[in-house]
Amino acid sequence: MTTVTPEQIAAAVSLAIAKATSMPYPNEDGIFEDVDSAVGAAVTAQREYMKCSMNFRRRVVQAIRDFTVIPENLHYMAEEAVKQTGMGNVPDKILKNKFVAELTPGVEDLFTEAWSGDDGLTTLELSPFGVIGAITPTTNPTETILCNGIAMLAAGNAVVFSPHPRAKDLSIWLVKELNHALAKIDAPANLITMVREPSIENTDKLMAHKDVRLLVATGGPGIVRTVLSSGKKAIGAGAGNPPVVVDETADIEQAAKDIVDGATFDNNLPCTAEKEVIAVDAIADLLKFNMLKNGAFELTDPGEIAKLQELVMDGKLPRTEWVGKSALSILKALGIKAPSNTRLITMETELMHPFVLSELMMPILPIVRAKNVDEAIDWAIICEHNLRHTAIMHSTNVTSLTKMARLIQTTIFVKNGPSYSGIGIGGEGFITFTIAGPTGEGLTSARTFTRKRRCVLVGGLNVR
Repeated sequence: MTTVTPEQIAAAVSLAIAKATSMPYPNEDGIFEDVDSAVGAAVTAQREYMKCSMNFRRRVVQAIRDFTVIPENLHYMAEEAVKQTGMGNVPDKILKNKFVAELTPGVEDLFTEAWSGDDGLTTLELSPFGVIGAITPTTNPTETILCNGIAMLAAGNAVVFSPHPRAKDLSIWLVKELNHALAKIDAPANLITMVREPSIENTDKLMAHKDVRLLVATGGPGIVRTVLSSGKKAIGAGAGNPPVVVDETADIEQAAKDIVDGATFDNNLPCTAEKEVIAVDAIADLLKFNMLKNGAFELTDPGEIAKLQELVMDGKLPRTEWVGKSALSILKALGIKAPSNTRLITMETELMHPFVLSELMMPILPIVRAKNVDEAIDWAIICEHNLRHTAIMHSTNVTSLTKMARLIQTTIFVKNGPSYSGIGIGGEGFITFTIAGPTGEGLTSARTFTRKRRCVLVGGLNVR
């Protein structure tokens, strides 16, 4: 015999009442033709959601997790992301979505602080903002929707997504499927919504909408600047240009493998991925030798390096058509035949080369020689541009590791591992694909999308 919980009864009654009273936003798949309708439906959903228990929120989060890890869903999301955006590779996108489902914190990330004394009891509660407007990138279209969806709904919010137009069809599919998964547990309809035709105009309307209480932007510096000038509470996850420093005390063989693995993860799309290597001169040749053993291909002809720059860059900026493409496809376009196991293109350059100073987001990794570790750290700080995003160092010298961590001040600092261990893949800690360096929240989770409320009971419940 199946037992019906009070939470299930309450949710069913709320849903029945909502349908009976003919809500103005009857659509239940989350896709709307205009911003007002998408936000209005999310407002209605969030009001109903506030009547649900914390235990019901756990069921909401679990429904998203369960949907995501279904093998056919993992493969579909990865294949369609590569197909529709032309970026990245299927195996790594499968891995990213799986880790999002398993390692994104839910309701357990929320906690209450309390003080009791002669004057009574005070609690500090983490409460939802209401409706969040979330702008997502083309580089991680499904990962960001899933990760933010889990965290924001765990915190008690509803969310209106504004995905990149190149990922429109996949985003529509995902929002619909998530709403269908939540409908199966009788969650309020339209906790997750979006506009059918994402555009700059619709994103502007979303940011300006009076019922959107919080803005979250995951993307380049332009969109982060825009949300920060909106006049609303905003969380910005911007670009990075992560340097990796290798000194003479490092385990060079392991460092080389970690660097190649990190720099080629999803064809270097993550903003956390290694973008340039600063190697102490004494070990630079050995490091290159071991990188070549792990799938790197070195260009040594200055003419070929110049042709590569012309192919993949337009001045100081990467050409969009090459972002997230494989090393072999880039080399093929240059007329260079490389071994079939080639994952990364590398070359030696000077510090001020555009490959070093620009975030390419493609598997091209320049190497710069420094005379010692102090110079390498100084140069890494120059390359990072004070974006305070991510940096990596391979060393067994605690003093040097400490010095770089203190001076570079990045949100993520990975020691002796691939860059992706800093976001919870192969390293301790939770996973996220919204890393709020510009606004200081760091690696976001459910508690990031809450506001603090103080509740005071005077003269009672102090029983000490």
